[in-house]
Amino acid sequence: MRPDDWHLTEDIEDFLARAGDFLRSRPALHTTPLTVTEKLRTHGADAHGAEATVFGRMESGGEVRAIFYRPPSHRLTLTPLSPEHADTLAAHLVALGHPLCGVTADHATATAFAEAWQRHTGAAPVPSWRGRLHRLGTLTPPKPRPDGRGRAVDAQDHEQLVRLCSEFVAAVGEAPSMDADSWADSRFADKHFTFWETPDGTPVSMAGSTSMVGGMIRVDPVYTPAHLRGRGYAGAVTAEVSRAALTTGATDVVLFTNPANPTSNALYRRIGYVPMADFTGYDFSTAISASCAGP
Repeated sequence: MRPDDWHLTEDIEDFLARAGDFLRSRPALHTTPLTVTEKLRTHGADAHGAEATVFGRMESGGEVRAIFYRPPSHRLTLTPLSPEHADTLAAHLVALGHPLCGVTADHATATAFAEAWQRHTGAAPVPSWRGRLHRLGTLTPPKPRPDGRGRAVDAQDHEQLVRLCSEFVAAVGEAPSMDADSWADSRFADKHFTFWETPDGTPVSMAGSTSMVGGMIRVDPVYTPAHLRGRGYAGAVTAEVSRAALTTGATDVVLFTNPANPTSNALYRRIGYVPMADFTGYDFSTAISASCAGP
């Protein structure tokens, strides 16, 4: 593959006009690029003067075969690539002077690119995240169903929603931390949330979901406070959100789990979610990544 098979742009509209069909061709596997590019398309760049996101598409035979995007955080996100194509892309980005802090992709692609980046830059990759992508097959609500009901979150619930999302961020070790002041810029602000509440109206679990893009909705996040776990609330609220997604017309309903958490993986499989692919994130070290202190 020649480096000029990769076409780079900072124009989101141009990128989606050329690569949108490719992303929508596999909406479940491309869940993250679909939601991220849709958010950038509808909301634009952030208000803090950050550098532009760089988008790239690989074309062969007149068709888009893969894409990447690199936001101001300098963390590259990739769709599946062969090791040879990953190596060519790494060399191309180095030649263009694009620094990277890390990469996230399906496990094989992320590993191939991280190894290529190390060969070309000396930056050692350090595993930093693992996720298992699941796609909903036949929705099977959990039995027995816990007492209570699912309820869409509204404006009056905002303070409690922010608190639960903040607890979720702390529980899973995400950075940066999140509070009421940072809510508008957080990854939660444009999601739709549902509470599972007990018969007396007390919220005991929550689940969020993305807006539908390309027929795909992703359930994210799902959280139950530690002292309320083991009572079926997470399964109930996930089933409720999943049912709502299907009712909306989604053809692909997906979610990520931590592969190291057998409890949550078993729970989602019982509801009807089927594993699709494992994803990995790597952080890069050394001087070429020194400019990586971004949002």
